[in-house]
Amino acid sequence: MKTVSSLLDSEWYKRYKAISKLNIRSSIYDVTNRCNLRCKGCFFFSSGEDRAAQEEMDLSRWERFIDREKARGVNLAILIGGEPTLCMDRVAAFYDRLPSFCATNGLIKVPRERLPDMMVGISLWGDEEDEKLLRGKDTFSVSSRNYEGDPHAYYLYTITPRQMGKTERIVRRIRDAGLKVHMQLLSNDEGVDAFSWQPSQLRDIRAEMDGMLEMFPDTVISSKYYHRIITTGKMLDRTFGWNECPSVTQPLDPRDPKPKHLIGFIRWACDLKTMHRCCTSATRDCATCKDGAAHMSWVMVNKRAHIRSEQDLKNWIEVYEMFAKLYQFLPW
Repeated sequence: MKTVSSLLDSEWYKRYKAISKLNIRSSIYDVTNRCNLRCKGCFFFSSGEDRAAQEEMDLSRWERFIDREKARGVNLAILIGGEPTLCMDRVAAFYDRLPSFCATNGLIKVPRERLPDMMVGISLWGDEEDEKLLRGKDTFSVSSRNYEGDPHAYYLYTITPRQMGKTERIVRRIRDAGLKVHMQLLSNDEGVDAFSWQPSQLRDIRAEMDGMLEMFPDTVISSKYYHRIITTGKMLDRTFGWNECPSVTQPLDPRDPKPKHLIGFIRWACDLKTMHRCCTSATRDCATCKDGAAHMSWVMVNKRAHIRSEQDLKNWIEVYEMFAKLYQFLPW
């Protein structure tokens, strides 16, 4: 019988034990329906989720809600929007109560005197040309000034087909700003011309992402196994999609039988009552979803499936470590 200890040497077993103690229990929270950008391809606005619930404005209700979430067992609050930094008092209410991660476009700086070590993930959709086309603004010029050298911030670089051959310049700029970077792929929820992935492009960008990891190992937080999964949609002998995704809100999950699932996962709207289907949106076709966190979670909940060879188990460990670093459960 194959076991974790029989497949790993002492060094890898130590790494496994470090992550096996983490017991991460995450949920996602729409902090606000508002944003200071309108990005083409943003699932929140393209799906109409900004109109799904009326925003709760009473901070004391947010505080009581967060206390209930902590009591429910959540130990990682992933704060999204809209743009969370438009409501810094709500962000601070989460920070004061449980480990929190803020996904932001970086245009408003998180006040480090108030939130000194909250992990911040800064969205980036490409070079200056693509950012202006998709987001209406070159966000990097602002966000890099706001967060230069910040040890608790990194860029979430959403790569588009038009970024082929350009990733090295982007990663180098991030490195020079003293920041880390994690890569995922655009899902193109609004069907913008020339921004949907073709199979040959996915093969090429996988090689490019692998190259960035090799060239900038101290800057890129990633793994080649993760690159393989998000570009192929395959894990072991399985295909990502509705019947496999672990990031579906548990009380709304109609699947039978249910796949391996994030324990207690809920994506909450900003009325503190409404739940969204999943970590992205109900209008997205799961077969074309490229969401990085969903694919990481898919790997993480399927540990047993990876206990079939030494390399498979090492791949699982690397992805779990990557997730834990991105959400500050492990150091860089």
